[in-house]
Amino acid sequence: MQNRTIGKWNIGVGLWLMAAFMIYGFYLIYARDFAPDKDAWVAAANVSPHFEARLAHVHGNLFSLLNIVFGFLLVKLPVKEGQAKWVSGLALAGLLLPLGILAEVYLGLPFYLVLVGGLSILAATILLGVAVVQMRLNSQ
Repeated sequence: MQNRTIGKWNIGVGLWLMAAFMIYGFYLIYARDFAPDKDAWVAAANVSPHFEARLAHVHGNLFSLLNIVFGFLLVKLPVKEGQAKWVSGLALAGLLLPLGILAEVYLGLPFYLVLVGGLSILAATILLGVAVVQMRLNSQ
């Protein structure tokens, strides 16, 4: 029963942040197509900070979707509680990657959040894969 609560957090946070990054995508469309200085924005689209802004948007939606999927799997699969907590926490921490990119672009923060987020989502993916393989081996 505890896994259901853990998985629901990933689904809820994933959906909230997906909506936020969708809204950010609308801002990017505005900046590219409608803003008064849109020509300058388009000319600089492949260099910092515009390139990083697009990376944040794409990775934010991807990592949000991964959290939704991981949460759903944690709700539906009989993953051990300890493993489920680690997968959930690491997947949520993975959201630091796109948030860290935005922090770099808009706040001038260093890349550490990006690195922590990337390593966290990778670890969550590996750990969930291990948990699923162990379930399969245990059920045979």
